[in-house]
Amino acid sequence: EMSNSSSISHFLLLPLADTRQLQLLHFCLFLAISLAALLANGLIISAVACGHLLHSPMFFFLLNLALSDLGSILTTVPKAMHNSLWDTRNISYEGCVAQLFFFMFFATAEFPLLTIMCYDRSVSICKPL
Repeated sequence: EMSNSSSISHFLLLPLADTRQLQLLHFCLFLAISLAALLANGLIISAVACGHLLHSPMFFFLLNLALSDLGSILTTVPKAMHNSLWDTRNISYEGCVAQLFFFMFFATAEFPLLTIMCYDRSVSICKPL
């Protein structure tokens, strides 16, 4: 009796669209939205890093939130754009694990930042110096 010794080396992803025109539309939408987000976060990072008046805790947390947002975007969107443009549907097991790890890392890093930012703003409003 022979045993099954097959192994999975990649996952098959479901496509976002079936026709080529919709795949190109998804690529263009991903490109436009990700470029807008990258530009906005890049402006926040450069403004906080270069502006000496912006070196306060409020803007420090905003800088870290922008960096975390950049990490989330750069983890998932390039592979989705690649799949839409080249009509591929597979991702390696290692690539999937790495993408999931980094996305979860950046997503869970945002929650404490948002909590601290809410507390910082409420203290500055309720008890001004």
